[in-house]
Amino acid sequence: MSAKGMKSAMSRRDFLASTAAVAAFTIVPRHVLGGPGYTPPSEKLNIAAIGAGGKGAGDIGAVSSENIVALCDVDDKKAAETFEHYPKAKKYRDFRKMLEKEKNIDAVIVATPDHTHAVAAMMAIKMGKHVYCEKPLTYSIYEARELAKAAREAKVATQMGNQGHSGEGNRLICEWLWDGAIGPVREVHTWTNRPIWPQGIDRPKETPPVPKTLDWDLWLGPAPNRPYNPAYLPFKWRGWWDFGTGALGDMACHIIDSPFWALKLGQPINVEASSTKVNSETYPLASTVHYQFGARHGMPPVKLTWYDGGIRPPQPEDMEPGRRMGSDNGGALFVGEKGKLVCGCYGNSPRLIPEAKMAAYNRPPKTIPRVKGHHKNWVQACKGGKPACSNFDYAGPLTETVLLGNLAIRNPGKKLCWDGPNMRFTNNDDANKYIHRKYRQGWTL
Repeated sequence: MSAKGMKSAMSRRDFLASTAAVAAFTIVPRHVLGGPGYTPPSEKLNIAAIGAGGKGAGDIGAVSSENIVALCDVDDKKAAETFEHYPKAKKYRDFRKMLEKEKNIDAVIVATPDHTHAVAAMMAIKMGKHVYCEKPLTYSIYEARELAKAAREAKVATQMGNQGHSGEGNRLICEWLWDGAIGPVREVHTWTNRPIWPQGIDRPKETPPVPKTLDWDLWLGPAPNRPYNPAYLPFKWRGWWDFGTGALGDMACHIIDSPFWALKLGQPINVEASSTKVNSETYPLASTVHYQFGARHGMPPVKLTWYDGGIRPPQPEDMEPGRRMGSDNGGALFVGEKGKLVCGCYGNSPRLIPEAKMAAYNRPPKTIPRVKGHHKNWVQACKGGKPACSNFDYAGPLTETVLLGNLAIRNPGKKLCWDGPNMRFTNNDDANKYIHRKYRQGWTL
């Protein structure tokens, strides 16, 4: 085959994946030709986004050094500013049409409401696209497991949007706990200030007209059909069972991330919840969820408790008076046999309790690789680098654990025994009904 023929036979994605390997043999460094930080156009990813307003706008901005070639949003008003900022990007309302038509897409950002995460991400994966998906990875446990499996088989680069996993705090927590800073941990408390949107309410009876800038049918996606009402969006969808995953879905992938990683938690044995009144439409105003994990990797059994709606664990007795525990969004408290460790949301600012113990602690070497930006970590993986730190093989099991809490909230006061390998509760068939959901006609994984 001629050189020209060989070049045409190589796909653009193959070229991007091979860049890292070829770089070692480059005679003239790239920065000499284009200046520090210069990236030739041929090495840039063609990125599309599904969900361009709200959180999606931030995700797109974080990868704007690449080529933003297509944008999709069902709400023209919400996405207007992003659309204007990237005038060359093709604009769509239906992500299915975008993915089918734009053949040059290398990677996709999914930043829709929770109920659409899996169907959008799965279509992109099946088409061989790299995927960055906002947290929680999926709406249901079944979806989390299927998405991780599909990404693994397709060998695409993935990342979930729990940016704290790329942070320094979570790495320090792992290194300190593995160093034995507080001894074996048998108890963890995690909490958030969420919900900061309406919950504990019933379905509205009014049926106002759908705004002209919104495609309500596409917004519903795989969720059951219902009339439009501004009670659902924007942002307020998080509190509705059909669309969001409540306080747990919004913040636990950030806050439970540190114990999940540091304590190598994996699948819980059982989960039990208590809450304010639960109805069939929205999550409760406040809840407490208890997860029990067995012994694993040389670590003892541990009980992890989640609090939301303003409920918090008691302040440790050995914590200095007036000292704040956690941050505005929440935090985590690790209780070990030799001491305690507290951190804020995203694993930020970890400290041993009391401060005198922190000052005396001889910190271990930093052994976990550091990451320069959560989105950059994914972009590097897309270009043939190491797997991103919160890729779906990690994010899938974390999301499963988080979502188990919501199934317990649906069955308050009942201890649900979880058979992780078989993805079912052994003692509650009613709870098993919520492991997966039926999709509205026209929508599927």
